Parts: sequence; C-alpha cells; structure tokens
Amino acid sequence: MKLKFSLLNLLTLLNLLTLSANAAIKNPDTFIELKSSGDLDSLDPAWAFDTASDEVVMNIYETLINYDGTSLVNFRPVLSEKVPSLENGLISEGGKSYTFPLRDGVKFHGGEPLTCEDARYSLVRFMIYDRAGGPSFLFLEPIAGLLGSRDEKGNIVLKFQDISARITCEGRNLKITLPRPYGPFLSIVARWTYVINKKWAVANGDWDGAETDWKKFNNAKKEGSYLFDHTNGTGPWMLERWEKNLKQISLVRNEKYWRPAAKLKRVVIKGVPEFNTRKLLIASGDADFIDESGRQFEPQFENLPGVIPADFPYLRVEALYFTFNINPAGNTAIGSGKLDGLGIPPDFFQDPNVRKGFAHAFNYESYIKEILRGKASRPTGPIPKEMLGHSPRQPVYAYDPIKAVDYLKRAWGGKVWEKGFRFAVYYDSNNAARQMACEVLKKGVESLNPKFKIDLRNVQWSTFLADARARKLPIFKLGWVADFADPHNFIFSFLHSQGHYPQRQGFGYPAWDNLVEQANAEVDPAKRETLYHTIQNLAHQETVQIYTDQPMAFRVLRTWVKGFYFNPMFHGVDFYPLYKAE
Repeated sequence: MKLKFSLLNLLTLLNLLTLSANAAIKNPDTFIELKSSGDLDSLDPAWAFDTASDEVVMNIYETLINYDGTSLVNFRPVLSEKVPSLENGLISEGGKSYTFPLRDGVKFHGGEPLTCEDARYSLVRFMIYDRAGGPSFLFLEPIAGLLGSRDEKGNIVLKFQDISARITCEGRNLKITLPRPYGPFLSIVARWTYVINKKWAVANGDWDGAETDWKKFNNAKKEGSYLFDHTNGTGPWMLERWEKNLKQISLVRNEKYWRPAAKLKRVVIKGVPEFNTRKLLIASGDADFIDESGRQFEPQFENLPGVIPADFPYLRVEALYFTFNINPAGNTAIGSGKLDGLGIPPDFFQDPNVRKGFAHAFNYESYIKEILRGKASRPTGPIPKEMLGHSPRQPVYAYDPIKAVDYLKRAWGGKVWEKGFRFAVYYDSNNAARQMACEVLKKGVESLNPKFKIDLRNVQWSTFLADARARKLPIFKLGWVADFADPHNFIFSFLHSQGHYPQRQGFGYPAWDNLVEQANAEVDPAKRETLYHTIQNLAHQETVQIYTDQPMAFRVLRTWVKGFYFNPMFHGVDFYPLYKAE
C-alpha cells in the first residue's frame, strides 16, 4: 500500500525530526561559547585588562588562591597549598606579611615544574610592565606604595628594590611583605597572581628578571611581547589556536593537569556579531552558551526548547565618559576641531556647563525600563549598590531637557548654543546595550537644538580600547567590572587621577586623589563610608561622567550545560567544572 504525504504531514515530520535531533547533545566533548565580538586585546597576563582577554587568561594561567565558587569573601587554595590567614600563621607582622606555600607536582604546559621563582618573577613582572591603563596598579599600590611606576611626565619613579625586596622565596614559600596593612590584598591576589614560566618567557625575549634592564620593558608595546599571543600556564586549558581574523580562539584540555583533567576536551570561543546567527546556533544546539547577547533580545530566548536565559547579580557600573583633552592628531571624531557648527575643539568638555547639559539630556528611566527591560538599577555614583560607600540618597542628575538647555546656553559663553557642534560618540561593535545608550544620548541632545549633531560610530573591541587610551574618543560608553571585591577598586578606577578612566579622559583633581587614598587607608567602616560619600558628591558637582546603569548579568545557555556558576569576580566562564549531560 502506498503512503501519501500531504505538505502538512511532511512539515510535521520534519519538525519532529528536528526536535529529536535537538534533544541529543551536540558536540558532547566541546563547549562552544558565542560572543558578539570575539576580539581579544592580549593573552599576556601583565597586559590583559578587559573582560574578553581575561576570560581566556584565567583559564590558561592560575593564581595562588582563588574565589571559592560564587563567594566574594571566601577563598580556596590553587597554586598555594593554603590560603593565608591569621589563624594558620601565614599572615603576620600585623597584617603586613603574607606567606604562600607553593604546591609540589605542578607543571607548566611546556612540561617544566612550577618553582617559587616562577611565582616571584610573575608578580614582579606584572608590576614593572605597568602599561598605560593596565592592571599593574593593583599590586603597585599595596606592595610599592605607588599608584603607578611613572610620574605625570612619564618619568619612571618606581624603585626596583621597593618591589623585588618585598617579594621573596624561602624554599617553596613565596613571601610578600607590605609596607603597611592593606585590607583587600587577598582579594587582589585571588584574581591577579597569574603565574607564568620564567625560563620560557626569558628564552622568548622577555625580561630576564634582572634589575639592570627592567625599565625597557616598562610600558612596552602590546605586540612586542611573545606573550601577546603565546601561552604557557599551569591551568586546566591550553591554547590551541587564536584565529585573530576570524575572531575565534580554541582551547584544549591539559591532560597532565595537577588536578583531575577537565571533563570537556575542547573549548571554542567564537565572535558572532549577528544576533540572528547567535540565536540559530544556540537554538539548534550548535552552541552551548552566549555571553552578553544584549538585554533587548531576551524575549527571543524565553520560549526556545532546551535554552535557558539567566540573570545574575553583577558588580558592574556602566557610564558615558567625557574626554577633557581630546587628541586631535588625525582625529575625524571632532570634525573641524573648532566650535563652528562643524566640529568641536579638543577641550570642548572642559566646560562643566557642557557636561551638565549632557547629563540632563540623557533619559535614564527610559533606558533602564525600555532598553534594559528593567534588569538594571540606576547608579548614584561609581560604587555598586552592594558595596560600602553606596548611598541611595546620593544626588543624581535627572532627565530634564529644560535644565539641559539652560546649561548648554551658558556653555562656552553662549557660543555652543549659537554655533552648534558636531562630533562622534563611540561604542564597541555589536554591543547593543551600549549602542542604544549612545542613541538615547544622541536623541536627547539633538532634540534641544537643531544645530546639535552627534554621529554614532562603532569600532571593534581592540580598536575601541586603543582609541580610548589615546584619548581620541570625545565621548565613549564603557563599564567597570570589579577587579576585587572592595569599593576602592571602583572609586580609584573612576575618580583618581591615576585611575583607569581619568587617564583616558584626561582629568585629575588632587583633592579627590587625597580623599581616595585616605578612604582606602581608613579602617573604620563608618568613616570610610563618609569619605566615599564626600568623593562622589564632588564628582557629581563636576559631572566628570554620566553613570547610566548597573545591569544584571544576562547569559544564555543550553540546559545540557552542567557545572556552570557565576562569580562577579570572574570576567568570563570558568570552563574547568563544565560538562554536558541531560
């Protein structure tokens, strides 16, 4: 007997086959992560200071200790056999001395055994590299008592002995001695003591560990180091290949890892800029995880079989940043470079009236409610709401076009209102939330005066970071994710003249610097909180940044992904505990 299939029957059968295929775990030994941009900055632990790079670095290299699961206050031993404490005697001298007994039997990916000198070299190298806007300050401050290795004119002020003599090896014990107690020190150790192999680094042209030539490695060029795109860590994952042109990186399991080998064999991180492609890949099971897909796309994941859209609390503050001294060299972002309606001068944002006008032109409530779907809170300053120093009573700028007009009519002695302006606002490619924030600003400002024109430009991640460092972006949208769980990390990075964003924006207030340093040294929480409120009030009065949102972390994963956890201190996924199962 012949069977006759109608078109409806055929479609039904195809759907059933598709559902059956999707039910089976695809690529059971491989974890495939999608990003809107797979563009990394560097794989050198002394350079990498962006979330995309750090996710890879933290899976290849290991630290002395690490955060324990999702905790922000508890630590677990990693390359150190123990977490130092007062109770076990590994913290002494009134909280100034920390001893880390290194584990035996640990080997680098190249086969070399881990030594105490490797750990010492890695930490000293981390500080002497001190590239502009990099992570070196995290250890320079507690160990050397400096916020950077160079002064305002670029002259090196760091004394080599101030760090080398304070980091010593006693057998397999790495000892770090601080000039004074530093409360969040273990939090920094847990995130940033990545250990590299000294012999391998030196053999490939890196610093040899001697005092005689360390200065030539200070603030070196990114691609100048072999470690830019080569790795040799002790972690559970090894670099297989970094295909820069494809925005893709592959990791393979370290079969000789000192702990049991990872359950998965391979991790692939792909840059997929088109949302529909990302959606199709995870819906079909050809991808397992989407990192930061964009909050506005959340509804499109809610009813996909086998797919989980998930929210996580995040120690992250997003802002729009004014560049006070724009670099005009070959810079098309500022148009004519004059206040003539066709551009802006390099010092355009030095007038506080301009900054306050822009702050009142941004529709905060609409952005959080409509673009971020209410999955964010309004920051009252650079400190996240979960941390000491945050206050819901801190003054903020409201969306108020009338006040925006008033300030902009005063700006530059009335010339801004009379002449108008045109310049570009930047965001990183394929970051939809940041793109929409820039569009909200553009709409708010342009609605005030037909002579006001803002062009929106997106650039790839590495270019975006380089241009921000070079102060070529008049206004740019970026966020700060905690490097360690303490308000100092945020207040320093946003408001201290040596901090991450002030260096990119080109501003500095000595009185603020003193308050930031005083607050960090204060041991009384109540007094410390008062100081943070004072600093943030000053920042509000000067309007150096526009704090737009503290978002929830939004991730999308297949239901078969097991072992996943989220810790705000990890700038990405810890791939080691992951596996796939129904």
